[in-house]
Amino acid sequence: MQPNQAQTALEALFAERIVVIDGAMGTMIQARGLTEADFRGERFRDHPRDLRGDNELLVLTRPDVIRAIHDAYLGAGADLIETNTFGATRIAQADYGMQELVPEINREAARLAVQAAAEWSRRTPDRPRFVAGAVGPTNKTLSISPDVNDAAYRDLDFDTLREAYAEQVRALVEGGVHAILIETIFDTLNAKAAIVATREVFDELGGELPILISVTITDRSGRTLSGQTVEAFWASVQHAKPISIGINCALGAREMRPFLADLAAVAPVPVTAYPNAGLPNAFGGYDEAPETTAALLREFVESGLTNLVGGCCGTTPDHIRAVAQAVSGLSPRKVP
Repeated sequence: MQPNQAQTALEALFAERIVVIDGAMGTMIQARGLTEADFRGERFRDHPRDLRGDNELLVLTRPDVIRAIHDAYLGAGADLIETNTFGATRIAQADYGMQELVPEINREAARLAVQAAAEWSRRTPDRPRFVAGAVGPTNKTLSISPDVNDAAYRDLDFDTLREAYAEQVRALVEGGVHAILIETIFDTLNAKAAIVATREVFDELGGELPILISVTITDRSGRTLSGQTVEAFWASVQHAKPISIGINCALGAREMRPFLADLAAVAPVPVTAYPNAGLPNAFGGYDEAPETTAALLREFVESGLTNLVGGCCGTTPDHIRAVAQAVSGLSPRKVP
């Protein structure tokens, strides 16, 4: 699919019906009970650092696992799946000593997801499937000092982060994704670095893909970690001309609803919502049943708040199947 075709197709889909995005990649990987040997594979058998937990590396060492997860979500009814690249920047991969593999990881992750989407599109030609290149927030922040004794200190600068994002986005585009999803944003300055990088890559490669943006509200204050309300966040990123804006992660659907309503009241583009499966329990797990998540997201749609629904942490193909069934036939939010 050519870039302009991807944007036209996604915009038409948002206007036509509720779009369903996939659920949690990390939850599904954890459920597999993979060992250090799975993450290492033969290629990284002698790597000097522990690799268990580097989920993005699995596109190279256990591509069968990642492909199976994509297939499970597509089979559950997802229209849009994300590449397994949430932490695939050299900033995040530095924890594992895998910085130099970032281009390869992103290209391979894109290839796996695009192949899965293409196969399911052939199975359901009346329902084409799309792939969003997942661009996560990294494990660092530009707006907040990591040193409580020095508020002015930063361990990362804007240009370094911008360059890291550009490396990731370039590889995702080369891998064939249909869109770029800048998600789970807790620091707007980080998001701005990702936006600048994405636009620079588009200029460099001589084409554009649609951009989707999703912020995370860290608690019931309704603000990001760096202190913005959703209205202020939209004002800060609208220059990117995203085809959608939304909220994901941190909160369950119940807790997310008032902030989604605030965003829907100001955003002149489609609004997206993919919450966690409720709030975490005492052990860090998620207990919300698929039927509960589905009922809450159906109410979002019936109230005219959203154009896309799906799941984040704790959600599974069972959640996505229930959500897809719950919103089937409902009309999407009308964009002002």
